Amino acid sequence: MMPPRNPTRQPRSGFLGWRSTGANPNVTESAVVDDIPVAQRQPPKTPPAPVRQGMPIRWLGWTISAGVLTGLAAFGVWVVVGPRRVAPGASVSIPASTPSSAAASAVASTDFSAEAPKTLLGHRPFEEAPLTSLESIGSGRDGRELMMRATAAARFKTMQAAARADGVELVPISAFRSIEDQKRLFFEMARDRDQRPAERAKVSAPPGYSEHHTGYAVDIGDGAAGSDLSESFEQTPAYHWLQVNAARYSFELSFPKDNPQGVAYEPWHWRFVGDSDSLQTFY
Repeated sequence: MMPPRNPTRQPRSGFLGWRSTGANPNVTESAVVDDIPVAQRQPPKTPPAPVRQGMPIRWLGWTISAGVLTGLAAFGVWVVVGPRRVAPGASVSIPASTPSSAAASAVASTDFSAEAPKTLLGHRPFEEAPLTSLESIGSGRDGRELMMRATAAARFKTMQAAARADGVELVPISAFRSIEDQKRLFFEMARDRDQRPAERAKVSAPPGYSEHHTGYAVDIGDGAAGSDLSESFEQTPAYHWLQVNAARYSFELSFPKDNPQGVAYEPWHWRFVGDSDSLQTFY
């Protein structure tokens, strides 16, 4: 049997596990409770939640990774469907359905070896008309028979008749000239007049470069002979009539003032441009 507890035993200061119920009136429950330090009576403060410092760095890592993956994917697509290198000398085939195929075909079909007609002293080259294509337009002042291509000859004679009906004389001075004729005209006249080739070319084309070779050109004078092959022809009734009516018969002035070829102004020199062949010859 256990011995009885000592009723006079004093509680230890700050001991919460045992309280006095004995006969000692000086020891009470409140005295025991008041023996606890005040600081320990307050409820413990809840520590703040730790701040997760690693989140911004983690998000930055994810962003960089996503950007790298996107770039790699785009590069892979470009490698598959993007432009491909072609070995030197290899041909490239373009699908016919693509818009660029038309341009590629045009470039492929272009003959880059063909050169534009070369000019000589401001004059373009012309082929000599076949003699079988020529017809007479009458005689010049020197009595020689003058010839033009059939279509041009017919229109000139119609125009001449119309001018005569208006009281104006259109006198042909020169029409078709062969290359041999042009050689004599160009070189002999240059020697007689002491002209250099560049000076001579301003008033007469070199052989092979004269519109008269084509059979479409004609030099026209007035009824009075004083203005033949001279700028003074622009003061004659014949010139004024031509200015108003020549286009109706498909004739135009070849070398007006300040013409792009740099040839001297020739108000007497006219050419026929009334059919496909003449247009292709001069344009």
